[in-house]
Amino acid sequence: MENIIFRNIERSDTESLWNMMNQLDYETKFMLYEPGERGKNLDRLQGAIDSAVDGNDLCFLALDGNEIVGYITAQVGRVRRENHSAYIVVGIREKYRNRGIGTEFFKKLNEWAVEKKIVRLELTVICNNKIALNLYKKNGFEIEGIKRKSLYIDGEYIDEYYMAKIIG
Repeated sequence: MENIIFRNIERSDTESLWNMMNQLDYETKFMLYEPGERGKNLDRLQGAIDSAVDGNDLCFLALDGNEIVGYITAQVGRVRRENHSAYIVVGIREKYRNRGIGTEFFKKLNEWAVEKKIVRLELTVICNNKIALNLYKKNGFEIEGIKRKSLYIDGEYIDEYYMAKIIG
């Protein structure tokens, strides 16, 4: 992980994070958006960043110099019946994968979850995304079910796993 810096997101990172996420859409079929589909709604993204900066949610970055090369977000449930859980999204640029960034992200996520008294971390992952599945399993996530025909990619329906980790 030479030269990779990790830090919490800052309000000034909005455009850089959008650019990274948009670039990721072109590099992988494992994220939600297709290339060119992500609208440049910086106000919406700014709202999510504000929530992390204000301490409600998590947004943790990996940077190579000034360039964002990866992120992990955790959004806490917004109603009382769900505010013990958080939904996770992870994105790492292709040329930065398998360099320990994901492991570092999940260390930070676990610290944050304990501090926030989060009991359940959850995510979905495309069933054939072996690299992500291995990372999630290595960090204590378990498959809870299958979201059948969840996505439509390159002319075929794709299943996703529901995965979760219970803390404590």
